[in-house]
Amino acid sequence: MQISKESMLAKANAASKNTLMETLNIEMVDYGEDFLVARMPVNSRVYQPDGVLHGGATAALAESVGSFASHLFIDTENKFVRGLEITANHLKSVTEGFVYAKATFLHKGRTTQLLDIRITDDHDNLVSICRLSTISLPKKK
Repeated sequence: MQISKESMLAKANAASKNTLMETLNIEMVDYGEDFLVARMPVNSRVYQPDGVLHGGATAALAESVGSFASHLFIDTENKFVRGLEITANHLKSVTEGFVYAKATFLHKGRTTQLLDIRITDDHDNLVSICRLSTISLPKKK
């Protein structure tokens, strides 16, 4: 049985309760066969002291959407996902609106995954480019 896009996104957002994703107001907003998109508001909760988006908040957004993308595309009955490494190159400052993170797979292996995550602003300007590697490990029974 195929689950609708709306149901999948609602399930993803419900899983964010009482987590860093809820604290930063990260919301999953779109997904397809090989991608997942999340957004985060840019406001005082995610600012550096000088009033621009904090790179750590950007990295948290990237890791959240990338890890969740890996989670969506594995057998979660028998496996769980953990991040291994994240890199971020910040290219543009943002002071308001939303930032959007689109995670796409560069490699989708049985054990390891590599994702490209592009962070853009409301005007589709490239803000950051991130790479995330994840690992899928067997659940202990």
